[in-house]
Amino acid sequence: MVGRLYTSPMQLLISVRDALEANDALEGGADIIDAKEPLAGALGSVSPAAFFAIVTAVGSRRRVSAALGDAGDEQAVERQALAFARAGAVFVKIGFAGVASQERVAALMAAAKAGADAGGAGLIAVAYADGADVGALSADHILDVALRAGTRGVLLDTVRKDGPSSLALVSADRLAAWVDRARAAGLLTSIAGRLMAEDLTTVLDTGADIAGIRGAACDGGRDGRVSAARVRRLRTALRVRTHHTPPTADLVAASPGSRDRT
Repeated sequence: MVGRLYTSPMQLLISVRDALEANDALEGGADIIDAKEPLAGALGSVSPAAFFAIVTAVGSRRRVSAALGDAGDEQAVERQALAFARAGAVFVKIGFAGVASQERVAALMAAAKAGADAGGAGLIAVAYADGADVGALSADHILDVALRAGTRGVLLDTVRKDGPSSLALVSADRLAAWVDRARAAGLLTSIAGRLMAEDLTTVLDTGADIAGIRGAACDGGRDGRVSAARVRRLRTALRVRTHHTPPTADLVAASPGSRDRT
């Protein structure tokens, strides 16, 4: 049965498409600023120019991550991970929609990790709760590959943004077991996928390190604009708890030069 209590808050990641949204996310109290273009899919990558503007706007106030889409070619994903890492991403997120072979996922993940490592960032391997709809491996199989590859962390998301949320697709107990397994191996754990403010307590109770949100942070839904007021309400929804299991890593103290950063 899920039901854990925490003394330190789970980190709130807000996905933004440009510098203006980054400023609103910061004003609202986001812990991590994630660069993502919602019109380009679940893990749509922003342009290099947009990413530079986001990094410049955020400065040293928060860490910046970058969604890089779904991997399809080793050389391309390695170059992309390296470029965004060098441009200021503390970690990069890669998905594997349409790749049903563990061996192929392993090759793509290794290439992405090589690029991230060379640029001084950590790789977050993304699994989809609705992955069966797009020919992707299950969350358990993505975690298997991530553990062998030595990624920095894993994220459970949804590839379809007009369907059920991650929490509707995966029971809280199953999700907690997935998080437990990843954390036991030292991986950072993130949950996203159409989360609302009322879902944050459930996500917190799974033990995840990070909750990722876009739609609930926007006026007009996922394709709208990030609102400082909406981010502030999400921030308020994360209540500090007691009797906490120590986190996988010190998310606040992690620095851009650290091999153990998020």
